[in-house]
Amino acid sequence: MSNGWLSSAFRTPPTCLLDNFEVDFYEIMKKAAKSCPPEEMDAEDTLFILYTSGTTGAPKGIVHTCGGYMVGAYYTTKYVLNVRDNDVYWCTADPGWITGHTYAVYGPLLLGSTIFMTEHTPDYPDVGIWWHLIETYGINILYTAPTAIRMFMRYGAEWPDKYDLSSLRILASVGEPLNPEAFEWFYNVIGKQRCPIIDTWWQTETGSHMVTTLVGEKMKPGYAGKPIPGIMADVLDKDGKPVAPPTRQDTLQSPPPRGHQ
Repeated sequence: MSNGWLSSAFRTPPTCLLDNFEVDFYEIMKKAAKSCPPEEMDAEDTLFILYTSGTTGAPKGIVHTCGGYMVGAYYTTKYVLNVRDNDVYWCTADPGWITGHTYAVYGPLLLGSTIFMTEHTPDYPDVGIWWHLIETYGINILYTAPTAIRMFMRYGAEWPDKYDLSSLRILASVGEPLNPEAFEWFYNVIGKQRCPIIDTWWQTETGSHMVTTLVGEKMKPGYAGKPIPGIMADVLDKDGKPVAPPTRQDTLQSPPPRGHQ
């Protein structure tokens, strides 16, 4: 793909630059070298600090390091989301939060995947835009949030039914619990009862998936699943002792695997 093609395809209508701090991407690319040697980093060098408030309201700076974080990102993108060499993969998350970091950028790039990204909002120019993009670009894996699924549910099946979604192979969810009603709609209306639903549970602190239903395992609406291979999950009381149902209170992953805090 030439820089000239990029320029003509994506600079209509023309944009106005703010002189103080904005530059034209396509003008820079004309002068850019074709290769960029990577900088060697130690496994324990800081990769990024991501601030999260969680349920406390007090922002915490979560530090992830190069080696451990990228092991988790690679492993879960490959074996949980089941991304293959010929897939077109779309994680709809904003890159500014942990899902966007791990599963829109680092994980698929580590796999050398074909990543689909867009600046479209889910409802502009209409609520069919996502389904139009899936049909147009042959997207195989869609990783999105229950909030988006529930928004689409309000508009009914008539919008996705206008488009050919047969390229989809896997549907995945992240960000909050996927309630049974949203699970069923996602599975029946978008996946046409043939795409597995991967409902993932994890946190900014873990950096990558902890609990989910893997492809091929039996799915249950409203139930995220079991700890993935390499994770041992237990439920402890306030004294740190394991407890059994129905007195379960807090969840603890033990021991933390490489790639998780």
